[in-house]
Amino acid sequence: MQPELQCITTEMGAILEAIAEPATLIGLDYRILATNSAYRQAYADDNPVSDRCCYEVSHGYNVPCDQAGESCPLKRCTETGLRQRLLHLHNTPNGEEHVDVDMQPVYNAEGDLVCFLEIMHCVREAKAVAGDEGGMVGRSDAFNTMLSLVHRAAPSEISVLLLGESGTGKELVARALHDSSVRAHKPFVTVECSGLSEALFESELFGHERGAFTGAVHRKRGLVEVARGGTLFLDEIGEIPLQQQVKLLRLIETGVFRSVGGLEPQHADVRLVCATHRNLKQMVEQGRFRQDLYYRISPFPIPLPTLKERIDDLPLLIEVLLRRLPGGTAVKVSKDALQAMRRYDFPGNIRELRNILERGILLADNGVIDIDQLSPEVLSVSEGAVVSGERPREVLPLEQVEAQYLRQVAARFKGDNRELAAKLGMSERTLYRKLRQLRVG
Repeated sequence: MQPELQCITTEMGAILEAIAEPATLIGLDYRILATNSAYRQAYADDNPVSDRCCYEVSHGYNVPCDQAGESCPLKRCTETGLRQRLLHLHNTPNGEEHVDVDMQPVYNAEGDLVCFLEIMHCVREAKAVAGDEGGMVGRSDAFNTMLSLVHRAAPSEISVLLLGESGTGKELVARALHDSSVRAHKPFVTVECSGLSEALFESELFGHERGAFTGAVHRKRGLVEVARGGTLFLDEIGEIPLQQQVKLLRLIETGVFRSVGGLEPQHADVRLVCATHRNLKQMVEQGRFRQDLYYRISPFPIPLPTLKERIDDLPLLIEVLLRRLPGGTAVKVSKDALQAMRRYDFPGNIRELRNILERGILLADNGVIDIDQLSPEVLSVSEGAVVSGERPREVLPLEQVEAQYLRQVAARFKGDNRELAAKLGMSERTLYRKLRQLRVG
């Protein structure tokens, strides 16, 4: 190690230990220069982590992340000279976990880039593997993009608007935002806006006093009051009648409300999370949703992917749902059934997948959900398709497909080139030439 780099590493060693989360210094050649105890506890295995490459320790790769089909924060940091934050899946003693990687360049007195400070922020909003606990699970690119936004928004007080089709798990995301916020120890209250009539809107949201109207024989606390200190989740906010939207807008703008029949103003203390499957911008243009209310509820929109967009998560979601459904732990899904479901578009998203599995559990007399146990909708798509094939996607040149595959398999394969060549059915010389062309050999 160069004397200058050795000096910087020594000076920053004490700083690393002051960081509660896993942190490390990484050289320009991807080699780990120093770590704190939290990093060693999270990533150390039978071998020391020092002087190993970051991608080997975090991912088990033998090439940098960008050559293994992922975005590399170190490379982006080098190219831009700016701090980078990316969501990655890392290998830990608990299995693969979502990690928010924070990479910052370190410069010497002359302004030369000498190394990088990397801090790993654990993402608790979702799991990457199946478990017995509830909550979100996923590992596909579409899911990780959404999760990155959730992780950024959760600790703040910013209002969040969840945008997604029915059945994509908007309430699960809202709950994750709440559970990872400073308000987690306070109530999480859901308001089903689609079920509120104009007559009930104010009473449900703001409460009413005894005698406020016919039938009001007792004082009732409104849901805004019940959620005090916590999170108020307005599900399907696009269903609120136009005349009532102004009352919600007044609550958001002033933080004050009155119960029906009440005289004294009350102060609201809630973090607002809203959700809708409708196009609110279009509703604003059509005059069916207030523009000022739209801008109040949507400073931080989060699009939720459909199940079709995160179809790579299908096996994981099936495993998780079978764990959670009554009788599901004793049932498996056959390969043919899984392939048939991969070709299905799931217009009802994860909710529909749950229904399909519930039906399959009841019909799986031998403990296996096979083609015959799938719903008619899935089977109608399956008819005439090649069971072993995948859903048609964009047609790519074979040379490009081969290059992408070689990059990924070379990064993950644990043996040497001779073993890899044998598994790929080519000579070692041919493999070496192809890898050299890709600059991964």
